[in-house]
Amino acid sequence: MMNIWSDKRVVMTLDAGGTNFVFSAMRSGEEIIEPIRKASNADQLDLCLKTVIDGFQEVLNLLAEKPVAISFAFPGPADYKNGIIGDLPNLPAFRGGVALGPMLEAHFNLPVYINNDGDLFAYGEALGGVLPAMNSRLEQANSAKRYKNLIGVTLGTGFGGGLVTNNELLIGDNSIATEVWLTSSRVFPERFAEEGISTRAIQRTFLEEAKGSYPKELMPKDVYDVAVDDKNPDQKAALKAFELFGKCLGDSLANLLTITDGIAVIGGGLAGAHELYMPAALKEMNGNCYTASGESLPRLVQKIYNIDNEAEFKEFAGDYSKDIQIPGTDKTIKYDPNPRLAVCSSKLGASKAIAIGAYAFALKKLK
Repeated sequence: MMNIWSDKRVVMTLDAGGTNFVFSAMRSGEEIIEPIRKASNADQLDLCLKTVIDGFQEVLNLLAEKPVAISFAFPGPADYKNGIIGDLPNLPAFRGGVALGPMLEAHFNLPVYINNDGDLFAYGEALGGVLPAMNSRLEQANSAKRYKNLIGVTLGTGFGGGLVTNNELLIGDNSIATEVWLTSSRVFPERFAEEGISTRAIQRTFLEEAKGSYPKELMPKDVYDVAVDDKNPDQKAALKAFELFGKCLGDSLANLLTITDGIAVIGGGLAGAHELYMPAALKEMNGNCYTASGESLPRLVQKIYNIDNEAEFKEFAGDYSKDIQIPGTDKTIKYDPNPRLAVCSSKLGASKAIAIGAYAFALKKLK
């Protein structure tokens, strides 16, 4: 397994948002300069592209050694493999296909790697975040279990995701694997998943349920403040908004875990409210589904544990194996009849996990 923490190569990075671009550089999985922030100039293509070049040039001027690559997350849709950006809703200057990667390669004479932020979040968590940390905790608890697969989801304005299996990031044949926002919802069958798992979902439910008067542009943090205020008459409406959000999230994660059979890690701006939505998410994942005749079945074969809770981690790490006889012999073999998975919140934070993912992706491609 690649050890990004001991690798001394330098990679230039970018955190690309609709309003601001933040440029930096990493070595050994850590930032080595003070990040440089620039307005994105998202409505003017030539100025936006000049901003990208100028930002990386300023980073390059601060480095004592030549970087080996440029690697960063950029919004999609995009042909990430070839570095071509498609029509972006939050960066309106990009229309009809813009060869951003080849432009930067020609200017800086460096390999350039661009990926989706959800993919890089998952990759960062798999290589330098939740996955190695959890396996270390399992080892310390004398558990025989180890995990190699991870689904990472980001909660915020939208619903993003990425999948890593055996330290390999799943990109897909069209550079758009793990587009979790477009998966279906059994909570709202006529809608796609993001309609129930996003900032607008919390806003919508709260405003529909609240008795008081609130501005339409209120943010989830405002709803959170109402939810934790026992004296606010609209506390029930705020709690319902997060509960419904959690049910939708649990439904989507259950579908994803059915396919991936791995750990789920949650990041993004809304991850900070996990105590309000996680109970509903776990109830959905550990709940039931039904046959046509009404027979009840577990929603998932595996039991899901919230390992942010220490008591649940101890149960998750427990030894449930037993010795069973090998037919026709006098030998036995250990058998664990309790398949189980874990869900938890990011400890790195989405921004750092994405940066680590971008750094690791470049190093792996260069090997």
